[in-house]
This record gives sequence, structure tokens and C-alpha cells, in this order.
Amino acid sequence: MKNLSVFLISISVAALSVRPAHSQSTDGNAVDTANLFRELHRPQYHLTPKTGGLIDPTDLIYYKGEYRVNNGLASSTDLINWKLGKRARLSTDKESQMSGSVVYDKDNTSGFGKSGKGPLVAIYSGLQRSNRTQYQCIAYSNDDGANWEIYNRNPVIDLNSTEFRDPQVFWHADTKKWVMAVAMAAQQKISFYGSANLKEWEHLSDFGPMGAVKGVWECPDIFPLYVDGNKNNKKWVLAVSVQPLAGQYFIGNFDGKTFKADKEFESALGRLKSEEASNPGEVLFDFENGFEGWKNEGDAFSDKPETGPVNLQGPVIGFEGKKFVNSFHNGDKGAGKLTSPDFTINKNYLNFLLGGGAYPKDLHVDLLVDGKIVRTMSGVNTEVLYWKTWNVAEFAGKKGSIQIVDEGDGDFRHILADQFTLSDKPASTDWEKTRWIDYGPDFYAVRSWVDSPDDLNHRTWVAWLGSWLYLREIPTSPWRGGHTFPRSVSLSSFPDGIKLIQQPVEAIAKLRTEHFSLENKKVSGNHRIPGAAKLENTYELIAEIDLGTATEVGFTIAGKGVENTVLSYKVATGELTVDRTHSGNVDFSPAFPGKYTAKVDAENRKLKIRMLVDRSLIEVFANRGEAAITSQIFPSAGSNELIFYARQGKATLNKLDLWKLKSIWNK
Repeated sequence: MKNLSVFLISISVAALSVRPAHSQSTDGNAVDTANLFRELHRPQYHLTPKTGGLIDPTDLIYYKGEYRVNNGLASSTDLINWKLGKRARLSTDKESQMSGSVVYDKDNTSGFGKSGKGPLVAIYSGLQRSNRTQYQCIAYSNDDGANWEIYNRNPVIDLNSTEFRDPQVFWHADTKKWVMAVAMAAQQKISFYGSANLKEWEHLSDFGPMGAVKGVWECPDIFPLYVDGNKNNKKWVLAVSVQPLAGQYFIGNFDGKTFKADKEFESALGRLKSEEASNPGEVLFDFENGFEGWKNEGDAFSDKPETGPVNLQGPVIGFEGKKFVNSFHNGDKGAGKLTSPDFTINKNYLNFLLGGGAYPKDLHVDLLVDGKIVRTMSGVNTEVLYWKTWNVAEFAGKKGSIQIVDEGDGDFRHILADQFTLSDKPASTDWEKTRWIDYGPDFYAVRSWVDSPDDLNHRTWVAWLGSWLYLREIPTSPWRGGHTFPRSVSLSSFPDGIKLIQQPVEAIAKLRTEHFSLENKKVSGNHRIPGAAKLENTYELIAEIDLGTATEVGFTIAGKGVENTVLSYKVATGELTVDRTHSGNVDFSPAFPGKYTAKVDAENRKLKIRMLVDRSLIEVFANRGEAAITSQIFPSAGSNELIFYARQGKATLNKLDLWKLKSIWNK
């Protein structure tokens, strides 16, 4: 893992799946300190660093009345107001510090404590700089985290693996031992280990693969909760982040050794998976027989397809069969082109799997007709291959060919491709079906606070507000990235099973200032919310909507003219969608524009929406909080209108409450 420098985050192309250490540093350029936290897109009530980058929440612990984040980077007594500091660095010349956790060893089981006092112990992944192997390490502090001593017998667990990271550790009282959940990332598994002293660890069991598997698994978290507050119905929640998308969760039981998903949960997951669309058609090129008939020019591609990652490349996931195109064989150097033999376009769609860098000028797949490029597409900065589709109906009966081009030289300048297929239908480009924690593009690496004053009715956690697909291109300065607003998590029963419920922590009420409300407002067409523009996209909204006869209802957010973000609900399908394709600055990455959808049931044609808007982000919670969508947006200055709309019928805003939320930085 490389350290994260402020704006140009140098992630090795061989290790995009390895998350850089979290930092708070300054850019080489001068910083306008007088206007810190007043920048156009700076969130006003979410945690962001003064300067530099902030990625995964890590080392979360509640200790001596403080919620601590990232081992010294920030702390809070109320989850609202944050005191910024500097993260303790445990990296060495030979080893980089990765994500992990911190525990208070109050009984001094480790023996690291002094004068009868237990130490703080950090358990984190180390990355060997020379060969990228990952292993688990520990360090300890006897002065409340001000200074740390690295254990001289590290690593405490070493499997000689390059994909073994992100330990989350907690005390399991029933078995009287420490338990570690840690990701076997490329295998899509969570391994559990047990220890009496945090130094010697025994492998207990593995969980997975299950649910979403088209991405590496990272950042596990596990904790118990009562269902519906019933003390006789305790379940365990296992959260797993799936890079590069989002986080999924499982509900089951943990006996101190093994996590098992409930049969009811597995059945519900199976019903979701059965809805996943396949992509049948006439396969033109699947590369199982090599590059037969293809012309190979330059030195970007080897003389045969690859069967997996090469040259210390991160895990490659999503290709079909055993072989695929991978221009990383020569690292991210070289340039070249693969050109297919001609084929006849006899169906309406050309579907294919594509991965690799998001550099359209250097890396692209093209369709040629009559020797001219008529379609082109680039990747989105991931080693996962996703289905892409072109409508080619206008070229019916003509001869076409495919060319795969790599003319890049530098960070993540390689391309992955597979399974070119002619079909009567476009490829399904939806995410895998699973119980996603958040259906938006900017919610990742979620972790909960250890030893917090939570009870078994709820747990408090936070996630990284960002995505690996466009991390390096985000148009903010002098900071990059932040954390979502802390959420209270619980379990609740629904007709289709037990689900995770999320809502902003109750302390958000401390930030409310100006208040605007509406009741029983019938709407057909657009209704501009008066006074909302004055809130400057820094507010909380709670709306109770009677869908009435409307086929679609929603809000346009951060709007001005044709620029806005749209939150829509389609009554017939129950699809709640955030559309940021016209949300302002969307051109900095081909992976950024998009629509993100969660299925939400409206009981008796009523829908409840809770929304946090904070300059460059929105967090949406539906009904009880069983579905959430988090998305960054970068609207232009003055794009701050808020409109409620109803289409093809009439809907009623039974009640709408809108609060301006004060800045936590204006002090």
C-alpha cells in the first residue's frame, strides 16, 4: 500500500484493490487558510480533513468519553462536532500501515499495560513494500493513544498472502477471548481468529463467498443486535465492503467461532439473486482459443490471453470462462492494439465485459464499421470487468470489427476485456443482487465504534464518502474525501424478512436552526419549496408523501435551470433513484455520471423520505431507513433550488419539514 498524498493519490496499478493509508497532509501548492472550510463544495456538517485526503474510517473506538476516528485524526464527544488532529503513523521503512481497529485492553490480557492499567492496542494490516504481502500487526499505547509502540514480534498473523487485510477486533464475553474478523479479499471470504492475549491467534472459521462476489471483500465488521428491540431475539450483523462498489450485510448467528447466516436470510438472498439478469446471445469472441484471427500490434498485449492477474496485479474479477484480454502483462508500459476479424452485425446490441483504466484517449474498446470508429468506450478504474452495451441496430447487415487499444503509459493505464456478444437485448448492467447497506455510489468501508455506549438495540457506524472508481479525479481542493454522517443501525422485521435499518444519529437535532414546514400540500407538476434556496444546500429534509394518483414523485435538488440532482420514486415498480447525470460538474470521470436505485415498498401508497444535503453530497433514507442512497454531487455556485414534483397525477405532501443545519466549522 502506498501512502496517500494530498491530491495526486498515487495508487500502484498493480494494487488498486489495496487501499492507501489514510492521511491528512498538505498539497505542494499554497493553501488559502483564510477560507478553509468555506470552499464551494466543502461539506459543512460532515467530517472532512482540513487539507489532504480522508478515506476509510479505521481505528474506531469510544474511549474516555470520545468517539475516536482514524487513530488520532479526529475525535468527538457527540458525533457532531469534531476536533481535528493528526493520525498516529505506524508505518516503517519496509512496511506500510493499512486499515484496522483499536481496542481498550482493560484487563491487560496482552501484558502491554503498565502500573495496573490496561493499554490501547491497535490491530492493523501491514503491507510489505517489497512484495506486497499483507499480514496482521499490533501496536500498543500506555498514554491514551498519544504515543504508540510497535510490537517487536510482528506480524502476529502471516499467511504469505497479498490479499489479507482490514482486521476488526472485539472482545467476545461468552467465550472470554478476543475475536478478529479479517478479509481474505480475493477469495471473497471473511476469516475469524481468536486470541486470549491479542498476540497469539488461532484460526476459527471462514465465511463466504455469498451475496455480492464480483469484487474483492474488505473492511469486515460484526456485532449483535436485538430484532425489533426484542431481547429474546438476538442476531449478529456481518458487514462486508465489496470493492469497488459498496457494502453488503448478512444477518445470522455467531457463537464465538463461526458466523452462519440465517436460513431465512439465505432464502431472501436467493430470491434476490434469482432476479439477476443473464446476458445470452451469439458469442463472437471469448478468447478461450487464444487470439485466433486477431491482429496483435505493439507490445501492450502478450501473444495470448491471460488467465488471471499478472506481475503483481491486483485480483481480476468478472471475466467469463478461463481467459480474457489483459494489457497489464508488461505492467502499465507499452502501447499496442488488438484487432478482431470481421463479423456480420445481425442483432441489435453488442455486449461485452470491460475493465481497466478510465482514460478514454489512451484506453478504449472500439467498434469499426467500414473502417471507421462508430462506437468507443473506456473502463472506470477497476480490475473488475462489468457488462457494457452498444446499440448497433443501425448497422444491421454490415461488417464490423473490434479493436482493443492500449496507448497509455502510467498509473492504471491498462485495459481488460472479454465475451464480445451479439444479442437481441442490451446487457444487464445492474449491480449484483444482495442486501446492500447503501445503494449509492459513495458509501464504502463502513465501520462501527467499538466500546461505544450503544446498547443491543442499536449500533453506531460511519463510512467513507467516496468511490475507488474516481477517487483521484474528485474536483475538490485542498481536501479530498470525508465520512458520511454517523448512522444509528438497528434490525427490524418486514414481510420479506429481517432488514438493517439506518438513520442519522439523533444528535443531528443539535444542528437544526431555521425551520420551514408544509402540510397537506397537493401537487401536480412542480412545486418549488419557498425559501429553500437560502439554505445553500446545507439542510435536513423529512417528507411524508401520499402518492395519490401520481405515477412518479420526487425532488429536484441543488437545481438551477437544467442542472439538478433528481430523487425520484416510480410508484409501479417501487424504484427509488438518485440521478446525478446532470448534477453539475460530472465530466471529471466517465465513472461519475449515473443513476442509483433501491427497491422500496410504499405501504398504502405512502412514502417517507429523509434526506441530508450538505453542499457536495446527499444521503437519502427511505421509510424506516431500510434503504439508503448516498451520492456526491458537485453543483455550480447558485444551484440551490429545491422542487417537489408529481407526474401524471396528483400527490400530497402530508408533511414536509426542512431545517437549515449549522456548520460545525464556523467557530
